[in-house]
Amino acid sequence: MSIRRTTKTRRAMTAVAITTGLVLTVAGCGGGGGDDDKPDKNSKSSASANGDGGGDEKESQAPAADQTLAESKGDGVTLVISSAKRDAGGFLTVSGKVTNTSDGLWTGGQWRGDEQELRKNGASIAGASLVDQEGKKRYLVLRDTTGRCLCTKFDGGIDSGNTVDWFAQFPAPPEGTDQVTFQVGGMPPAAIELSEGE
Repeated sequence: MSIRRTTKTRRAMTAVAITTGLVLTVAGCGGGGGDDDKPDKNSKSSASANGDGGGDEKESQAPAADQTLAESKGDGVTLVISSAKRDAGGFLTVSGKVTNTSDGLWTGGQWRGDEQELRKNGASIAGASLVDQEGKKRYLVLRDTTGRCLCTKFDGGIDSGNTVDWFAQFPAPPEGTDQVTFQVGGMPPAAIELSEGE
C-alpha cells in the first residue's frame, strides 16, 4: 500500500511541477502590462524588429544597426532603402521602411504596377523596378507561378504616421554592377549601392 501511495504522490508532484513550470513559462512569454510598457525605447525597437507593433511606436524608432542607402519622398510617404543584397541563386533583395506622411490611410495602390498580371497583387510594392543605367537594363520584381510578387503586400494599408518594413526581390544584375536606381510609383528614383549577401 505504501509503495502505491508513494508512486501516486510522486506522479502528482511531478504533474504539479510540470504544470507550474508551464504556467510560469507562458506568463513570462506573454509580455504586456505593468512596467514592461514604460521603457519606450525598448518597446519601439522590439516592435520594429518584429514588424507588428503599433504605428506611433514604429514611426519614431530608428535602430542603430540600420543604415540608409537612399530615401525618397512622394505619393504621401517616405520610402527608406536600408539594404540591397545579392542572395544565393542570382537574386537581389531590396528592403527598408515606408512611413505614411499623409493625413489619411495610405494603401499603396499606386505601387502595384501597370501590368495585367500585377493586378492580383493589390496594395503591394509589385510595381517596383531596378534600372541599371550602365548596362541599360530594367529589372522587375520577381513573381511566383501564380503571378504573386515576391514582395511586401500592405494588407489594410498604412495609417497616417505609421512605419512598416518592406522588401522586394529582383533578378540580380550581373557581377560588376554595383549601383542601380530603384523606382516605384510616382516616387523620385533613388540610386542605391549593391552589396553581397552573407
